[in-house]
Amino acid sequence: MPVARLTVGCIALLVAACGSNSPPTATRAPPAATPRVVDAARLVAADQDVNNWLSYGRTYDEQRFSPLQQINAGNVSQLKLAWHYDLPTDPRAHEATPLVIDGTLYVTGSWSVVFAFNAATGTLLWSYDPKVPGKTAVNACCDVVNRGVAAWNGKIYVGTLDGRLIALDARTGQVQWTVATTDPSMRYTITGAPRVIKGKVLIGNGGAELGARGYVTAYDAETGRQVWRFYTVPGDPSKPFENPILKSAAQTWKGQWWKLGGGGTVWDSMAYDPKLDLLYIGVGNGSPWNQKIRSPGGGDNLFLSSIVALKPDTGEYVWHYQTTPGESWDYTATQHIILADITLDNQKRKVLMQAPKNGFFYVLDRSNGKLISAKPYSILNWATGVDPATGRPIENPDARYPDPKKPWIAEPGPLGSHNWQPHVIEFFAVGTAVSPITTEQDASAIPDPQLVLSVNS
Repeated sequence: MPVARLTVGCIALLVAACGSNSPPTATRAPPAATPRVVDAARLVAADQDVNNWLSYGRTYDEQRFSPLQQINAGNVSQLKLAWHYDLPTDPRAHEATPLVIDGTLYVTGSWSVVFAFNAATGTLLWSYDPKVPGKTAVNACCDVVNRGVAAWNGKIYVGTLDGRLIALDARTGQVQWTVATTDPSMRYTITGAPRVIKGKVLIGNGGAELGARGYVTAYDAETGRQVWRFYTVPGDPSKPFENPILKSAAQTWKGQWWKLGGGGTVWDSMAYDPKLDLLYIGVGNGSPWNQKIRSPGGGDNLFLSSIVALKPDTGEYVWHYQTTPGESWDYTATQHIILADITLDNQKRKVLMQAPKNGFFYVLDRSNGKLISAKPYSILNWATGVDPATGRPIENPDARYPDPKKPWIAEPGPLGSHNWQPHVIEFFAVGTAVSPITTEQDASAIPDPQLVLSVNS
């Protein structure tokens, strides 16, 4: 059987070095310990839990910033391979972020297979294969990938390519429960990592290229019972709307979009603010891409290409910000959402930041969704800027292809200026970088924090 090499050798070495000031070596690392319970208190305080990586973005704010300092410029040259493991799955794409919980490393491979390793030695503790049917691959736009798992109260959760959400025993890999989260008659997929907030497992899905209607669902982490579901685009207006806000959203669509699905799948980004008790989701592209077919007559087509804030207990809508109204270029807003508290104009601000596909870097007030800044971070030609008063892009008229005889190439293309990969954000001002932005980062020394924002995928 073909194999794929798991690229966690250096990660394992970093984990092994966490408990010692000595030069990092695999032989000095302690064995995998009995895991402590991952609960709400532990996830909220994950930033202080320096020896672990408890969730997809490490912390609820999804900053992915490790405060560990033992590996630095002075000793980085001593890093060596600690261990490797050849994954017994097809040599397909691998995009997962491993979790490290009390000495055990949990990671997914292609086809949604889950592996648990002793993080110090690389010893395989268990693996679980959900047996995704091979025919499911035709529904996946971008290979049979999986971006990782979530942990809660002795369980590991994985979303499978064929639309299931499965809870596994963290120690043994035995199935605790499984639930179908998508309609098997539709061409949905799941490639994103679940998140767990207040005892609820959150999962979205993909399929906007293939006629899906997007939504995100919350399930009880102990039982798998569905608690709520939030649809990101309205359905058939002749039927009752699942959520009151969808009645308003339907006013931004034209034609019979519901027969085409609409799109708007939540296939990757989520973040959570425990103090505001708000869940933030990134919404994907339209289905089909061409708005002239999807919504003839135009319209903003909410909530495509939007950041939406919800109440995690109920899925109730709170606010939204749309990055690309009337999306027609696959400019999703599903790229990573990062939360931070920074000082702007001598005022502490709770901000949400995103570098979506469309080439603009957005800074929003995460309490209400109001725009603070939107500046280009890459070459783009579909818009000349973002109006600070309305928050709407100033579109290039050619971007809508008004003349079929006049060729025009959109920048960025469908892959976007930034895609699913985690990114590093830096503020630049007068040639000085303040990097990375961490919680309570003081940006007061920056003359104009809206000058330039650089994103490195």
